[in-house]
Amino acid sequence: MSRRSVLFAPGDRPELLRKAPRTEADTVVFDLEDAVAPSRRAEARTAVREVLSDPAFAPDCEVTVRLGELTADLDVLFEDGGDGDGAVSRLDALVVPKVESAADVRRVADAVAARGASLPLLALVETAEGVLNAPEIARVDHVDALVFGAEDFAASVGATRTLEGGEVSYARQRVLVAARAADVDAIDTLHTDYEDDEGLRADTATTVQLGYDGKLAIHPAQVAVINEALTPSEARIEWARRVLTAKERADAEGRGVFSVDGEMIDAPLVAQAERALERARAAGVEGSGE
Repeated sequence: MSRRSVLFAPGDRPELLRKAPRTEADTVVFDLEDAVAPSRRAEARTAVREVLSDPAFAPDCEVTVRLGELTADLDVLFEDGGDGDGAVSRLDALVVPKVESAADVRRVADAVAARGASLPLLALVETAEGVLNAPEIARVDHVDALVFGAEDFAASVGATRTLEGGEVSYARQRVLVAARAADVDAIDTLHTDYEDDEGLRADTATTVQLGYDGKLAIHPAQVAVINEALTPSEARIEWARRVLTAKERADAEGRGVFSVDGEMIDAPLVAQAERALERARAAGVEGSGE
C-alpha cells in the first residue's frame, strides 16, 4: 500500500467526506480534531459514522479518522447500529494526534481492543516531547506510520515558521529516522498554502530528498502534485531495473561491486534501487520489469 498523499477532510462536512476518496489521494483522513470546531464535534462524529456506514460509500483508497476525543469518538464509530461492524468495517486505520509518548498510542490501541477490534495507528508527532520520543513511539505495536506535524511542533518550541524550514529540520529528520529504524511509514508535514503550487513542489522535493514515503495535504488540489513527486519516474524505474539485473550477474560471479551506466554500484545503491521499485509497485506503477 502506498501513502504518497494523505488528505484531510473536515468531519462536519459530509459532502467533502464523500468527495475525498475521489481525489486520487492514497489515504484520506476524516478529521474529528483541529478541522472541527469544538461545538460541532458531536455533529461531526455522527456525520463520519453515517458516511462510513453507508453501503454506497465504497472508496478505493485507505480511509482513516483522526481522533479528537478518544472515548467519545470511538463510542460513536464502534456504536452498534444493527449493521454488523458498521463504520468500523470501512475504517482502515486511526490517526492519533499530538502523540508524545509510547503510552499515548498504547492507550488508543487498548481502547480499540476493548471494543473488540484492532486497527493500525498513524501517530502524529507534533510536539517537542513527541519528537524526542519518536523512536519509542514508532516501535509500539499497531503503529504503522509516524506523521510529522511541523506547524504544531514549531508552536511547541516557540519557533517562527519560514519557507526554508530550517527551524523544523532537526525534528523533520528525527521523525523520519525513527520511522525507518522501526520499519514503519514516514509521512511528512503539510504545505499550508494550498494555492502555492510552486512552493508545494519545492517542499515536496525536500520530502522526497529526505526519504519520506508520503506527505500531508489539506486541499484536493495538492494531491496530484504530491503523487507525481512521490512516484518514481520511468527513468528511475529503468535505472533500478538495470541495477538489480546487474546485481544478479555480479552475485553469480561473486562480485560485491559492479558498474551500471558507468556508475559503481554497491550495497547502498542496490538498496535505493530496491526501494524505488517497491515504491513504484505500491503506487500502481509497473516496476517489476516483467
